[in-house]
Amino acid sequence: MQEILVLYYSHRGSVRALAEQIAVGIHQVPGASARVRTVPRVSTVCEAVEDDIPASGPPYVEACDLQQCIGLALGSPTRFGNMAAAMKYFLDGLAGDWVNGTLVGKPACVFTSTASQHGGQESTLLSMMLPLLHHGMLLMGIPYTEPALNATRGGGTPYGASHVAGGDGQPELTADEIVLAQAQGRRLAETALKLAVAR
Repeated sequence: MQEILVLYYSHRGSVRALAEQIAVGIHQVPGASARVRTVPRVSTVCEAVEDDIPASGPPYVEACDLQQCIGLALGSPTRFGNMAAAMKYFLDGLAGDWVNGTLVGKPACVFTSTASQHGGQESTLLSMMLPLLHHGMLLMGIPYTEPALNATRGGGTPYGASHVAGGDGQPELTADEIVLAQAQGRRLAETALKLAVAR
């Protein structure tokens, strides 16, 4: 089995729900498996630290996860049209991987959740793409050949899977959001397997 890293930060559960559906899509592709990981919160208090192991959910990402994966799905909630600080902090610490070319030539996709329909989904997705481009990754979106992309009244963009959580932060995905997240996972896995054979 070749592994695709599904790496996310989620504050209220919406991005985690998308990550789980992307993982479902990855597992639908023979020969591919999802390795789901998260990043710890950051704090404005310098002495504050997170436990080494999260209280619930998947483990924190480690350097070997990036080295061993053949593709990456990266997710974060939106913070004023940008990725959350926890994900940015993690990405800012990857200078060694950048120098070593750990992610060069691997396919990647991004996903997000916002409280409102116009809460900056696309700008957040684009903000997450920028460091991946610097790492030499091959970025993928969701093509309009996916019928749910034209039908959705919730989340879903050509830049990547998304969710509209509403003001109360509902992590429950709509049917179209689930379809699009799984489609994105399948597309990433299919492409990653083809590229892995070519290396």
